[in-house]
Amino acid sequence: MGAETDQVKGQAKEAAGSLTGDKDLESEGKADRRAGENKEKLDHAKDKGEEVIEQAKDKVEEVIEKAKDKGEEVIDKAKDALHRK
Repeated sequence: MGAETDQVKGQAKEAAGSLTGDKDLESEGKADRRAGENKEKLDHAKDKGEEVIEQAKDKVEEVIEKAKDKGEEVIDKAKDALHRK
């Protein structure tokens, strides 16, 4: 189940347990609600982690491209220097 579904299910069980005086049902509801909250936090952390990884990949590609350009520039300068001799 999804995080939000677990939270709603937990809230319903918690409320039903509270209304009926069923401490076990109330505790089960709290556990379900908290499980949903934790799933939601994990989903957010996963999304943030994926975002950071994607940004790092982009930066690495940028650095590699700059290095290639600089390497080509050095090679061209070396060729020009050799042709002038």
